[in-house]
Amino acid sequence: MQVNPEHERPVIEMYRQINPNVNFEFVSVTGIDHEEIAAKILTMVAAGQALDLGYAATEATQLYAGQRLAAPIDEWVKRDAAELKEYFADVHPSLIQAMMWEGSLYQLPIDFNAANMYFNTSVLQEAGIDFPQADWTKDDFYNIAKAVTKKNASGATEVFGYAWTNRLWGGWMPWIFVNGSNLLVEEQAPGGEWLWNEFYPDDPAAQGRGGGWRWTAPKANDPANVEALEFMVQLFREGITPAVELGGGETLQGFFTTGKLAMTPAGGFWAGGLHNAGMPKDSFDVQLMPRWKNQRHQFGTAGQWIFADSKNKDAAWEYMKFRISRDAMMANGMFNPVTLTTPTRRSMLTAERFAETGPANWQVFYATLDDHPDTAPIPAPPVSNPMTALFVSYTSRAMNGELTPQAALDGMQRELEDLFARHPDMYVKTS
Repeated sequence: MQVNPEHERPVIEMYRQINPNVNFEFVSVTGIDHEEIAAKILTMVAAGQALDLGYAATEATQLYAGQRLAAPIDEWVKRDAAELKEYFADVHPSLIQAMMWEGSLYQLPIDFNAANMYFNTSVLQEAGIDFPQADWTKDDFYNIAKAVTKKNASGATEVFGYAWTNRLWGGWMPWIFVNGSNLLVEEQAPGGEWLWNEFYPDDPAAQGRGGGWRWTAPKANDPANVEALEFMVQLFREGITPAVELGGGETLQGFFTTGKLAMTPAGGFWAGGLHNAGMPKDSFDVQLMPRWKNQRHQFGTAGQWIFADSKNKDAAWEYMKFRISRDAMMANGMFNPVTLTTPTRRSMLTAERFAETGPANWQVFYATLDDHPDTAPIPAPPVSNPMTALFVSYTSRAMNGELTPQAALDGMQRELEDLFARHPDMYVKTS
């Protein structure tokens, strides 16, 4: 299994108490982001390594499903529907839909993260700025970021108002979403009625959902996207943000914990990371992304998936099913003793869970889904790996001044069009 062994061990110990004959072997796959991990797994499969269970986030769900590496779990879910009703009732339907591809379900999500806005409250207080309300705007954001930015006598920034990492999730993608756009044209795949009728018949949040997301064509140079990237470049040129970097944001965490950064986009995982870095729970908080054209958020979710070539599919399913039970999730090292990411189970988001780590406004994590039903997953089609590489590359070229935002997104559009043209059968054609 591709998971953190220390996080998984308590769950495995519970499982083996009732299934003592099942053995587990961990396969270590690491990377700076989900795209790098997915690339390594594809290499392992191509080399013929036998694997049963993987763990994938939104970035790789359709990649594995589209290449027929992952097995759909529909028949197991239908067979064990009575047992699974409690789980689905506790999980927002948008998270389930993100784990579907072309009408079939491939994963049972266990954690998710929407890109919310984190604040270093000490930096705000020092500047005499109040914590913003949920309905704050892009202009409010800019005014706060500008007000808290501090520069020395030579003009170099010592405290940044805002910062972000150059990647698909949580980079500048949240600004694309709140500006009413997306990197790709999005639509819902047909199908999925079997799931919505069985598990969400009376849930208004499930109405109108289909069989997963389709991202059918690039729209990188949409005017709203150009406007969003121009805003990011403006913040950098004004010294409000540092130069963007690749990866998971370790440098930004250092800035944030030492009072050199006021705001950054992150999910529930950031709270656990700040706690482990020694940051007191009352020294930071979280809010929705600001409203621009709208306040639509982006999220990523994750769960286990079964390899299509596995010789132990039934056993893999039984463990996957056990792993999303409430008792198993409560024991999982991702959520115990410190919450390191946002659990998909609504019932697990409680004041008690965040009492030690913070933030005080922890309710915002699930409110992102409940209060903003148009919130959706980051665009991640079966060609998500090369798509992400293009996104990151052209973003860098715009941020370092090599290309204007318009030229960068025009170039990205051309290369994405070529990429999509080489993969015309990512989705089933329907009339």
